[in-house]
Amino acid sequence: MTQFSGAFTALVTPMTQSGAIDYEGFRKLIQFQMEQGIDGIVPLGTTGENPTLDEDEEDKLIEIAVKETAAFAGGKIPVIVGAGSNDTKYMVSYVDRAKRMGADAALVVTPYYNKPNDDGLIRHFQAAGEIGIPIIVYNIASRTGRNIPTSLMIEIAKIPNIVGVKESSGDINQVAEVIKEIAIPKEKKGEKFFVLSGDDNFNLPVAALGGDGVISVISNLVPAKVKALTKAVLEGKFKEGCALHYELMPLVKAAFIETNPVPIKQAMEWAGISAGPARLPLGKLSPVSEAFLKKTLVDMGIINNPAP
Repeated sequence: MTQFSGAFTALVTPMTQSGAIDYEGFRKLIQFQMEQGIDGIVPLGTTGENPTLDEDEEDKLIEIAVKETAAFAGGKIPVIVGAGSNDTKYMVSYVDRAKRMGADAALVVTPYYNKPNDDGLIRHFQAAGEIGIPIIVYNIASRTGRNIPTSLMIEIAKIPNIVGVKESSGDINQVAEVIKEIAIPKEKKGEKFFVLSGDDNFNLPVAALGGDGVISVISNLVPAKVKALTKAVLEGKFKEGCALHYELMPLVKAAFIETNPVPIKQAMEWAGISAGPARLPLGKLSPVSEAFLKKTLVDMGIINNPAP
């Protein structure tokens, strides 16, 4: 099985000022991530603005991600493609596309807006697992309106090809339960269930509790730092990990001062990494948020004196 552990970047989708996708910027972003030692990439997630991408755009982005990682001189890194939908039939088609195009796994979010009951959720993920590619469940109640409690995650984890979860519940106790009730028992049986933090601020505690790493937003900007933090904690070097955690805390706060990925895309632009604006309905940062983000980046030495 591919190892889905370490620091993964939830890639932004670079765009031009007109709103077109900057495919060359996307290619360069992936190359930058690999050069900085990132363990894997996640295109077409929420950070990649997948709700506003059309299928032709998504196809091209997957093609670039698979091609660039395969050509990397340092060795292939996993590509986990966002393949979620609140309609099971569309989700199945997206998971199938990820498999056909050479992705290593598909990230399938809890169906949003519908707020499915337990039976519906289990059958939704069963349909994903039947495609025959590793599936990572994405649990993020703040965007979907439906949390997957540990009792239900235990049942979902029994489905063939469900190999892990991106935990963004915001509840560290729930994450600990998932590790204790699912990941540890599976490991004792020689199996693996990967538990990845979906929140940058929980990277350290999730790894310390026995999780496997993080799918990070701020690593779009500082991949080497996020990799170093994750690696340190996974290796039990908690003092080193804590120092990096505290160093990155201001950036984590600033990166989520408004809806992701608006702040991180602006930060990347100031740092000279092509990202462009977000597509509507996501708008520009407010002047107050922009000033806070800029001051944070200057204080951390990430940028000097960016143009207004």
